[in-house]
Amino acid sequence: MNIPAPERLAIVTGADSGIGKATAEVLASEGFDVGITFHTDEAGARNTRDGIEERGQRCFVVRQDLTSPDTADVVDTLAEKLGGLGVLVNNAGTGHMDRILDLSYDTWREVLATDLEGPFLCAQRAARRMIAGGRGGRIINVTSVHEHIPRLGAAAYCSAKAGLGMLTKCLALELGRHGILVNAIAPGEISTPMTGMDESQAYREDRPGNPVGRPGHVNEVASAIAFLASPRSSYLTGGSIPVDGGLMLMAAHGHDMAGESWREI
Repeated sequence: MNIPAPERLAIVTGADSGIGKATAEVLASEGFDVGITFHTDEAGARNTRDGIEERGQRCFVVRQDLTSPDTADVVDTLAEKLGGLGVLVNNAGTGHMDRILDLSYDTWREVLATDLEGPFLCAQRAARRMIAGGRGGRIINVTSVHEHIPRLGAAAYCSAKAGLGMLTKCLALELGRHGILVNAIAPGEISTPMTGMDESQAYREDRPGNPVGRPGHVNEVASAIAFLASPRSSYLTGGSIPVDGGLMLMAAHGHDMAGESWREI
């Protein structure tokens, strides 16, 4: 079966800052019109919109609450404004730092709803639209290296991201016949507000326990997402691509080490 190139019409959730903002801007640079969502930072979303419009592309902004059962309605709203849908990037998410014995059920539910249930509903709605459009499409889920490896104090986050990784595979299995390719991007430590850094720190912060030796820049993640959104990825589905500077390779070495002794045998 020939996999058609998706329409250059994309939705990026959580595009008011960080990876989502960078992704929306990179896609706009590659000729996409973009619909974006935000949760609380409307000013940030409008700033993203301005950057997209400066690139000569259309952009529409809608607020989204991923914990709401109606969260996928924004997919329909933005697709109608765009005039179709070729790519969905499920980027929006949240995290926490609580040991399991101290983790409240409310926190567990909020993280699972935001990082797994909301993306499921959006992917389902987007897939229905893509099938109806008859031109295939791309669904790209932003997970985390913690889709694959656990982290102390992040049980709900790791569980949600692992679930989103498996959902990615199930979606790929079922949607391939419709020309819809589904993949995950698994970032490591990226210089974003969520990690308490600005973008410039990607090149100024030392991470001796990481093979590359620094955090990642948002554009390095956005570029990988843009590849998956493009015709260049037409035979790639059901995968999870780490964008982590080799961080996952350090799972057996202790990737939070302050020194570089791990480099010696």
